[in-house]
Amino acid sequence: MTQGKIGFAVWLTGLPSSGKSVIGYELKRILAEQEVSVQILDSDELRKHLTPHPTYTDEERKWFYDMIVFLAELLTGNGVNVLIAATGSRREYRDHARSRIKRFAEIYIDCPKTVCQKRDPKGLWQRAQEGKISALPGAGSQYEAPLSPDFRVDSSMMRIQEAGQQIFERLCQKGFLDS
Repeated sequence: MTQGKIGFAVWLTGLPSSGKSVIGYELKRILAEQEVSVQILDSDELRKHLTPHPTYTDEERKWFYDMIVFLAELLTGNGVNVLIAATGSRREYRDHARSRIKRFAEIYIDCPKTVCQKRDPKGLWQRAQEGKISALPGAGSQYEAPLSPDFRVDSSMMRIQEAGQQIFERLCQKGFLDS
């Protein structure tokens, strides 16, 4: 068995509708231009398969984020680069990833709640205001922003392309894109 290069994992965290997924896909595009492949672990897509009828209990969320960390650890250990686009509302979820994944970066997609509420492509904030959702991070459930992220993006002030480019440059600075 030959030992290959270990992949990296980047966790894009922030409130619902802050821009995690769209920035993640932009970053994937930028990385592809540099011939760097990545696998996106988007919580919206994973939830459809791992918890098709989510309850959003604390126990289920812990299990769900443990599974994301497990998948990212497995992939990076096999040389696959990973972008995690997931709220990860508690610091402990992201800290667990940092402790398990050798080449890890936490990117805080910072966006005011009012801007997230205006964007709201899935109608989550509206349903939370109507009382139809009680556990939305930032509304009925707490979102713990990173204390010391590897990089912070203000997605209310920055275009998607600019955010992706700045994260790419940060990954270069961290040595994640060295050959």
